[in-house]
Amino acid sequence: MSKQAVVHWIGYLFLRFGVCVLQTMGIESCDRLSRFLAFLAYRVLKIRRQTIDENLRFALPEYSDELRRAIGEAMWHHIILMVCEITQVQRKIHDTNWRDYIYISDHDCRLQVLHNLSGRPHVVVSGHFGNFEVGGVASGMFGFPTYTVARPLDNPYLHQFITAFRGSTGQYMIPKKGSAKQIDYILSTGGNLTLLGDQYAGPKGCVVNFFNRPASCHKAVALFSLLNKAPMQVAYCTRRERPMQFHVGVGAVYDPASDVSMSPTELTQWYSDRLEDMIRLQPEQYWWLHRRWKTRTPQKKKKNSTHRIDEAESTIKQRRSACHTDKVEN
Repeated sequence: MSKQAVVHWIGYLFLRFGVCVLQTMGIESCDRLSRFLAFLAYRVLKIRRQTIDENLRFALPEYSDELRRAIGEAMWHHIILMVCEITQVQRKIHDTNWRDYIYISDHDCRLQVLHNLSGRPHVVVSGHFGNFEVGGVASGMFGFPTYTVARPLDNPYLHQFITAFRGSTGQYMIPKKGSAKQIDYILSTGGNLTLLGDQYAGPKGCVVNFFNRPASCHKAVALFSLLNKAPMQVAYCTRRERPMQFHVGVGAVYDPASDVSMSPTELTQWYSDRLEDMIRLQPEQYWWLHRRWKTRTPQKKKKNSTHRIDEAESTIKQRRSACHTDKVEN
């Protein structure tokens, strides 16, 4: 066994031990532990403190410094408690008792039923907001299995463990690289694709406004919806007043087949605005610690991916032109 494999095994065993410890604790004890660790992370150790404070200062300039600091500490509490909830969700939330833990409105229930009956593909966009991992578990439990695009973990043992957890209720993982054909097949056969829409896309991404600052987004998120005429849902799973109590819902829906035509950039701005609206309601449940707004620096062109996106955008323009011509003739 190589040295790297040994390191991976140690990391895997350490994680499994931590999961076992958290599973033995009551959720109230986890909540108290999370508050203590959040105080240490933000106030004492100041982990990512500069990034957090800078992001909050730009995103919420109308808030006082004291309130932004309170949100920064509450964010750490949310993230740590989120990990605790994830370790316990499989043991506590089942098909027969999910109503004790998850609230979903009648409107969103009807929306999901109509979606399941339509047979059309859907693109579900979320962000690093709320407990998105529990949201994936809940969607599968509701009979809404999804395919989620994510980068494989460097540790193969951790990757296998986490993938098995996500797939336990029908959340299937797709590798981020080299998955274009697989995604095309999923959408062409009426599948559901789930994506995080607030990930930094680099200098070649689609730049939109997000919390008062330019943010680079992946064009592919919008293209998946536009090219396949797949309705886009901006979804969320937020914590309610107490730990292990969630609100699952759909903040907005855009249907390329019936709503006003949008370009990839316009659709990217649309779902970014919807994410921002939801985050403003509960800012302490957003991951302000990640570097969402990075300085754009020149990089070498990736010919294959760039060519593919250019072709997709050209196809959309041709379709929009054809639709306009048909309307004029009619």
